[in-house]
Amino acid sequence: MSSSPENQTRIVPSHHHHMNIRWHTFAQEDRPITDASLSERAALVGRVGLLMLACGTGAWRVRAAMDTIARNLGLTCAADVGLTSLSYTCFEHGHHYSQTLSLPASGVNTDKLTAMEDFVDNFAGNCLTMTDKEIHDRLDAIASKPGNFSALQVGLASALACAAFVFLLGGGPIEMFCCFFGAGVGNWLRRIMGGHKMTVIASTAVSVAAACVVYLIVFRILKLMFGVAQAHEAGYIGAMLFVIPGFPFITSGLDIAKQDMRSGLERGTFAIMVITVATLTGWVVAMIVHLQPQNFIELGLGPIALCLLRLLASWCGVFGFSIMFNSPVKMSAIAGIIGALANTLRLELAGFGMPAAVAAFLGALLAGLLASPLNRRLGYPRISLTVPSIVIMVPGLYMYRAMFNLGLDSLGVGASWMVKALLMVVALPLGLAAARILTDRSWRHIG
Repeated sequence: MSSSPENQTRIVPSHHHHMNIRWHTFAQEDRPITDASLSERAALVGRVGLLMLACGTGAWRVRAAMDTIARNLGLTCAADVGLTSLSYTCFEHGHHYSQTLSLPASGVNTDKLTAMEDFVDNFAGNCLTMTDKEIHDRLDAIASKPGNFSALQVGLASALACAAFVFLLGGGPIEMFCCFFGAGVGNWLRRIMGGHKMTVIASTAVSVAAACVVYLIVFRILKLMFGVAQAHEAGYIGAMLFVIPGFPFITSGLDIAKQDMRSGLERGTFAIMVITVATLTGWVVAMIVHLQPQNFIELGLGPIALCLLRLLASWCGVFGFSIMFNSPVKMSAIAGIIGALANTLRLELAGFGMPAAVAAFLGALLAGLLASPLNRRLGYPRISLTVPSIVIMVPGLYMYRAMFNLGLDSLGVGASWMVKALLMVVALPLGLAAARILTDRSWRHIG
């Protein structure tokens, strides 16, 4: 017997390249999820994992969430997690059910991540008496949760973060002022392009080019009106640092530390791709408009004033990056406090002559140790506090100078900057991993 026109309309496959999954079609009967079929329960496990993955968290956390749901549903789950896809099998009494799921793109959303972790943590108490359809309705609400901030607000957050970033790199008020406008326009444009589903390569290249050009325009206006020195153009590097893929960089290292090699390598490759596109774009724009990555003009601040300003700038930078990750204001402010302490420690240690990579490791270690009690007390996902707090430590300046000099065939200078950047990039997730091993009993074991 043929189905009704209404049913035919309901099950028409998605027209998207990454086809949408009709999750509600798995719900066959009006009964508690504990009495549902293997396929219904296993599909729920997979959807939870896919939503966690869409928030930008690492493989260990995705698998932990899937395991929690599976155990409560009487299933055994084995999952293989990547950057945008996962494959898993659920077992029960000699039967099994397998799925492969994928996302159209990688992203970060710490607000949704908080909601998903709350859903998983309270699944046993809230959902075991609910039907499959009712649970999918809850997941629909989380999946469709709108962002906390508009494109303009995200642009302003990036303007604040990158202006603070420039100060921490050694820039002064003029560089910060120009960078504020450049980074703000650049990230606003990237957010608009992301809303239109543009590819990450296109949105990265266009937004970085726009940031550099806007920085140059503002700088030329200041030079024309106030006669500022040409050396202040060096801050254009800071205007592009909003594209630093902090979450993939850090979660890549954490996944590799847990031997989730597929996820770690995929995330690392994605981060390298974004950095390569951004630095190449910045280099091309610099060549066209004759910008030079010079050293910043010495500010001449005393040690106490410098330390206090580093604390303030680090808080502003981490707060801005957290807003860019869609963290609520309170979570962003707390991450800012962690980042202010951790990054200032790193900079002070480096100022006393400690190697940059060692200082970065200790800064990341402090961030991880501070986040642990706050995670237990406030319930915020640990990664939502730690990653924004150390993104500001990612050596974007080193990476850009490496690419700039390599592009000019200055291989020795370029390789030197590249090695410095690589050592710091490795040190940051190692610091977080060490803190996690010290403070998280479940994370320090493989099984």
